[in-house]
Amino acid sequence: MKAYKVYALKDGTVIDHIPRWKGMIILELLGFNEQKQFVTLGIGLKSKRAGWKDVVKIEHREISAEDAQKIALIAPEATLNIIRNHVVHKKIQLSVPDEVNDIVECKNPKCITNNELVATRFLKIADKPLALRCYYCERVFTDNDITLR
Repeated sequence: MKAYKVYALKDGTVIDHIPRWKGMIILELLGFNEQKQFVTLGIGLKSKRAGWKDVVKIEHREISAEDAQKIALIAPEATLNIIRNHVVHKKIQLSVPDEVNDIVECKNPKCITNNELVATRFLKIADKPLALRCYYCERVFTDNDITLR
């Protein structure tokens, strides 16, 4: 008999295969430190695919395309499961898009995005480790240097 550590959702989103210890970052990114919504966070769960993982379950909320893009920048191998009436309605394998607009900050103080009202624009140049290049100043940022707005 299989024992479950967290309960099943009737409606909402399950974000699975999050790298260990990044689940809390995703909750903060999605603004759950300010909302009164039921969320379950599993940290350090066993995973056949990665050894260890985090899982986030959000009741009564489906993740938007913009939020999915943000999550992909933190956990590019995560999976979104949209749950409706206790059934997985849609399963989405996340990946970082080739172009990321107005989500990531450029840390170059001389970049035009930090001195004028210009939306940031980054081009993906590598997946592992993730590397993004600013379209304007051409500075490259890798995994740990990426800061979301």
